[in-house]
Amino acid sequence: MSKAKLKKHLLSLTKEQITDIVLELYDARKEAKDYLEFYLAPDCNAELEKSKKTIRNEFFPTRGFSEKPSFAKCRKVISDFQKLKPEPTFIADLMLFYIEQGCEYTLEFGDMWEQFYTTLEGNFDKAMRFIFLNGLLANYYERIEKLIDSVSDCGWGFYDTLQDIYSEYR
Repeated sequence: MSKAKLKKHLLSLTKEQITDIVLELYDARKEAKDYLEFYLAPDCNAELEKSKKTIRNEFFPTRGFSEKPSFAKCRKVISDFQKLKPEPTFIADLMLFYIEQGCEYTLEFGDMWEQFYTTLEGNFDKAMRFIFLNGLLANYYERIEKLIDSVSDCGWGFYDTLQDIYSEYR
């Protein structure tokens, strides 16, 4: 169904019918519940911390050891956070946090497999592009430099690639 069709149908309903649909959606889908709760009482800081906790847990679970963190899950956390439409500074913060967790993971447990680094490099490039396009580079300059410096001894050319990506946006 297209948005136009949906809009036309919703316009034909009474206020009570629309309210019932929204309440059913709220009960049926966790994503809808989260979105509506944020929409009614937006708290970007709380939502950011919740998202950071989920990403952190992917790399450093409170119990046990994360043998292979799920990059897909981390990207979904970021994507879901972006859908709430917070200020770009919150999104940039979360994007960098994700890369920082990956870097901390490799520093803690040693060199990783090539795809691990390739995935982080791609996501670092996305973060840098987002930061640059939103005019936030000055806000994150020191944090990015610290992040890159922290992985100077990593394998697979990881440090060099992050430097190259960063230099494109400086």
